[in-house]
Amino acid sequence: MEAARALRLLLVVCGCLALPPRAQPVCPERCDCQHPQHLLCTNRGLRAVPKTSSLPSPQDVLTYSLGGNFITNITAFDFHRLGQLRRLDLQYNQIRSLHPKTFEKLSRLEELYLGNNLLQALVPGTLAPLRKLRILYANGNEIGRLSRGSFEGLESLVKLRLDGNALGALPDAVFAPLGNLLYLHLESNRIRFLGKNAFAQLGKLRFLNLSANELQPSLRHAATFAPLRSLSTLILSANSLQHLGPRVFQHLPRLGLLSLRGNQLTHLAPEAFWGLEALRELRLEGNRLSQLPVALLEPLHSLEALDLSGNALSALHPAVFGHLGRLRELSLRDNALSALSGDIFAASPALYRLDLDGNGWTCDCRLRGLKRWMGDWHSQGRLLTVFVQCRHPPALRGKYLDYLDDQQLQNGSCADPSPSVSPTAEGPGRPLPTTTGEAAAPPAGGLSEVLPRQPQPQPRLAAQPRESAAASDGGAGPPPPPPLVSDPCDFNKFILCNLTVEAVGADSASVRWAVRQHRSPPPLGGARFRLLFDRFGQQPKFHRFVYLPERSDSATLRELRGDTPYLVCVEGVLGGRVCPVAPRDHCAGLVTLPEPGARSSVDYQLLTLALLAVNALLVLLALAAWASRWLRRKLRARRKAGAPVHVRHMYSTRRPLRSMGTGVSADFSGFQSHRPRATVCALSEADLIEFPCDRFMDSGGGTGGSLRREDHLLQRFAD
Repeated sequence: MEAARALRLLLVVCGCLALPPRAQPVCPERCDCQHPQHLLCTNRGLRAVPKTSSLPSPQDVLTYSLGGNFITNITAFDFHRLGQLRRLDLQYNQIRSLHPKTFEKLSRLEELYLGNNLLQALVPGTLAPLRKLRILYANGNEIGRLSRGSFEGLESLVKLRLDGNALGALPDAVFAPLGNLLYLHLESNRIRFLGKNAFAQLGKLRFLNLSANELQPSLRHAATFAPLRSLSTLILSANSLQHLGPRVFQHLPRLGLLSLRGNQLTHLAPEAFWGLEALRELRLEGNRLSQLPVALLEPLHSLEALDLSGNALSALHPAVFGHLGRLRELSLRDNALSALSGDIFAASPALYRLDLDGNGWTCDCRLRGLKRWMGDWHSQGRLLTVFVQCRHPPALRGKYLDYLDDQQLQNGSCADPSPSVSPTAEGPGRPLPTTTGEAAAPPAGGLSEVLPRQPQPQPRLAAQPRESAAASDGGAGPPPPPPLVSDPCDFNKFILCNLTVEAVGADSASVRWAVRQHRSPPPLGGARFRLLFDRFGQQPKFHRFVYLPERSDSATLRELRGDTPYLVCVEGVLGGRVCPVAPRDHCAGLVTLPEPGARSSVDYQLLTLALLAVNALLVLLALAAWASRWLRRKLRARRKAGAPVHVRHMYSTRRPLRSMGTGVSADFSGFQSHRPRATVCALSEADLIEFPCDRFMDSGGGTGGSLRREDHLLQRFAD
């Protein structure tokens, strides 16, 4: 019975072992098939497309990545089993040609990446089966020409990259089948000419990049961009353009960004930007422009950012920015400007970023209006810091316009404000900025702009010295009138003085200052004051502003914290404006008293003395311990010197005792001789013999000494 049961069990086991193994998915060699929908063969050193016949269900594969290999040729059967493929990546290979039927079975493909290969052409009809293709990358190849049928059948294409090829021209209507195209990259080619119908049927295109090509020096035909009614970004930078014709962009009503940087533009037609009412950003940096026509920027009512840096502009008409009411950013960096009118930016109330660095500014009376405008806008917090560094005259070289006063800007010859004087009265060495074919403009920041606000301009720096000199001379003549002050920075520097702190308490403090004699323009009224107090060197920061009425010379700060350091600063407010530079010249420090009844703070000096005393006490204790130990050692040594000498120090206990000679009596020798030798050799420390030191002394005479020694031995070793 048991044998039959064992036989049946053996048959079951053999049957299980005989079952065929479950079929496992076979992945192509050197590829990764961890996910059934993604076939990854990137950077595997492949020289041909792997066979997908071993896959159990090739129809499930949605993405196929073959980038970064050494594939040189694509056959007609490489992808014929992948009918559901959505994304195919063939970038960074060495593909030179595509079979016309390569993509015949990929009707559902949406993304095709052929960039950075060696393709020399897109054969017409090769991409025709890709009806649902939305993204096509063919950048970084060697494509030298395009045919009209290269993009046949790609009605769904949204983005096309052809940058980094060798295209020399664009045939007419080459992109006509791409009616839904939104993004077109054609940069870094060799395109020299744009035909009138090069962009036909691209009515939905929004982005066009033609930078780094070899476009002809003159761009004159407006029909080139006429089909691009929806274009919002046009990049024409890094070409060889030298001239823009009139109304060349008139058919681009939705254009928001136009980049012409890095060209060789020397002349712009006055109507070059006509029709660009929606333009928000214009980039003209890195060209050779020496002047701007007055009407050039007039159509750009929506312009917010304008970059004119890196040109050769030497003069700007005061009305050149007169229609840019929405301008927010303007760069005039690295030009040849020496002066600007004070009201050249008055029509741009939204301007907050202005770059004027890198020019050859001549700091004279022509920049007085610009300085006043900058001060007004800085005080209102509407403008970021603007650096205007003087290059001329030599005495002011390297200084910034913000820190100069009117006396330092008196150098140079500005035009007289009387109407009988010619506007060219500045002298032959300083030609007035003009525009070709236009009347001469009044001098920028001249006395004609200053006199309405300052009927009697006085040198503010010399006003006080002259007054003191007149007083020292005994008042021979009438004293000069007090200086006229309209700038808050000048008020803080020359008028405000003697800030002191008085009556400091636990929660309050009084400050006082003095004001020199001065005059303010009637529109500004009298000077007010603003007081700032802040906890000095403490976190979190706590600062407050206190505005005081006119003619105030003192203030009391309240709600202060006891026993706390504070920093107090005062500055003037003229016409609602304050100096943008922090008032560091009129600051004082104070420490409030401790609050009554509050626990006194730690006295760090007393704490330091206590710690020093404790340290000294510890040092003394350590010295006392060391001294006591040393004394104990000395006393112990002295006691050992007078103690009995141990026999062990003289004789070894590992050998039988020998006769002591005359120093040991016969009784002692006889007592030791009757013991066994082994016992004598194994003497322990308890068996050692002790006796006084005079026992070993040789006392030759007297029997009394010998009797005492015998009595001592009998008593020591008695049983």
